[in-house]
Amino acid sequence: MQDEPLYRPTSDSQMSNERTEHPAERGQGGELHQTPRGDTPRMTTAQGTPVSDDQNSLKAGARGPTLMEDLHFREKMFHFDHERIPERVVHARGYGAHGYLEVTDAIPELTSAGLFQKEGNRVPAFVRFSTVAGSKGSPDLARDVRGFAVKLYTEDGNWDIVGNNIPVFFIQDAMKFPDLIHSVKPEPDRGFPQAQSAHDNFWDFVSLMPEAMNRVMWVMSDRAIPRSLRFMEGFGVHTFRFVNAEGEGTFVKFHWKPKLGMQSVVWDEAVTLNGADPDFHRRDLWNAIQSGDFPEWELGVQVFDDAFADTFEFDVLDATKLIPEEQVPVRIIGRLVLDRVVDNFFAETEQVAFCTQNIVPGIDFTDDPLLQGRNFSYLDTQTKRLGGPNFTHIPINAPKCPFHHFQQDGHMAMHNPKGRANYEPNSWSQGGPRAAPKQGFQSIAERVQGDKRRVRSETFADHYSQARQFYRSQTGVEQGHIANALVFELSKVEVPGIRERVVSHLLNIDDGLAQDVAEGLGLWTMPKAADPARTPIDLPVSDKLSILKNGPDRFEGRKLGLLVTDGADADLVGGLMDAVEEAGGTVEVVAPKVYGVTLSNGKTLAAQQKIDGGPSVLYDAVAIIVSEDGAADLKAMHPARAFAADAYAHAKFMALSQAAGALLDAAGVTDRDDGMTVLSGKAEAAGFIKACCKLRYWDRVS
Repeated sequence: MQDEPLYRPTSDSQMSNERTEHPAERGQGGELHQTPRGDTPRMTTAQGTPVSDDQNSLKAGARGPTLMEDLHFREKMFHFDHERIPERVVHARGYGAHGYLEVTDAIPELTSAGLFQKEGNRVPAFVRFSTVAGSKGSPDLARDVRGFAVKLYTEDGNWDIVGNNIPVFFIQDAMKFPDLIHSVKPEPDRGFPQAQSAHDNFWDFVSLMPEAMNRVMWVMSDRAIPRSLRFMEGFGVHTFRFVNAEGEGTFVKFHWKPKLGMQSVVWDEAVTLNGADPDFHRRDLWNAIQSGDFPEWELGVQVFDDAFADTFEFDVLDATKLIPEEQVPVRIIGRLVLDRVVDNFFAETEQVAFCTQNIVPGIDFTDDPLLQGRNFSYLDTQTKRLGGPNFTHIPINAPKCPFHHFQQDGHMAMHNPKGRANYEPNSWSQGGPRAAPKQGFQSIAERVQGDKRRVRSETFADHYSQARQFYRSQTGVEQGHIANALVFELSKVEVPGIRERVVSHLLNIDDGLAQDVAEGLGLWTMPKAADPARTPIDLPVSDKLSILKNGPDRFEGRKLGLLVTDGADADLVGGLMDAVEEAGGTVEVVAPKVYGVTLSNGKTLAAQQKIDGGPSVLYDAVAIIVSEDGAADLKAMHPARAFAADAYAHAKFMALSQAAGALLDAAGVTDRDDGMTVLSGKAEAAGFIKACCKLRYWDRVS
């Protein structure tokens, strides 16, 4: 079997010995269709049936629903879903917690869903956060999409909003999901890299899938390395339907907005954190809940009608696109609070089963081909992973409302129908449940008509415009992070032609970004821009797409790392602790010895971290309050010098005692800037914490 990638050339400068010529055509949605060349075998199903189209599922019309008779899709997805046991194929590394959703704005005019009929309604919830690409043993701070899956135990059954912290997806049709995940997983011949997209297979795949470029921009942004699960947004990704009591439908997209605002780490911090504490996100969520600092998100919806959908620049059924909040504002209708950790990780977090098809009356699907495929895939996956069809008998998956049906037996059945009847219709007086036409789930009545074809709608063909909008909506600092991320990832790609092909796509997003990446990779010549299936358009900047433009401007929920030594000024230490508590944050004491230090007033202050186990990357801001003798001791300790140097390099706000300057000088930090506050008295502590509300002093690195 050959190792060389098969792809169409994107420039004249690719290596001559690479096998680049491969017959290919674009479909009407802009997707690439490669066909056999020479001795390349034709693709077949596992039964040997030749495959005509491996890019699109079978639909009733270009924008119609996916058809169940699609033998190739069903077999491909079925096999993919069964690849791993017992670990999840994707989203294997996860962490969950219990809580509730409370309705703050009733919307009976939009949906008949019972929980939204009255303000103040509460339903229990279980939320599982996760990374996508890595195994259960991978670290928390991998550059990756984060799963944000919410199970709501409503009075009408379980409703699962199985989303991510990024609102767009890599692919438009579920047919390509196995290929996407295969490409990002460890390469099959060598078994690495783990939990990384920085390798040839991933970039080869996405560079041949221009529809992925919007998601690529998001994953290369700071959104993919969140500071905390508590500080990231969540999205339902797909367009769904609200259906009201009159059977009237409107389109809806779901959003989760963190109460404490968004925040990410920088890449160097992520790398260090994965070594210092690979459970960083898990520990942060656990500690927050256990301390009573309950994480909270607002539930928001973007609601729009068919008239908007018909005039929107893109197809609302295309999961690689979002609807900017400037065009359809997010209406806040509820709040999600996590107030209880699990009793047993395996029984709850590991065994929880989410399915996109789990909806309740008042919610309905659209013909989004990715959503249609997920509805098939998730049920099949959970059946395999949890041993059979009775995974709903596991307490974490069981509805909390009454449930009645005739399903019976199977592996690990915990309950079966009682009495004689296990079928219906039947004529027994105690004959069991019956369908309720008026109260039961009703799909919205919409006309479905179209030719039965493997095809993608032409309205899916714009692959670059929203990627361009996302990039140009970022601040200069964030744009720099995206460019650096692309350079880092592509520097791990061994085949030059793949690197060049990615840059050819970047030219359709932003010339400056493409130039920065090309220079960072040392490309001798700039490749030609990739030929777009549809000419990109310039969209207005959307400030909501930037993290830094939407900063929390408060220190609530954050952590100050306080490095102290014997003889440290007790007033300064006390003032900082009081100011952080007043701001709603926490303090973690770092010292040369874990038992703590003796302050200037003779009192002992216990430490939570020893200096070589408490690097500054663990904290949102730092304070170095040391005595002269203490500073002299720290100067000789590499971890202490690294604590100061990294805090400076990572643009953290820094509070210093007068003696701390000696440590900074020893660490090579000779510049002093406005992100540093030298404290001469207790009263100045509050001003320092106020400055920390901006979270980073970006002027230091911009």
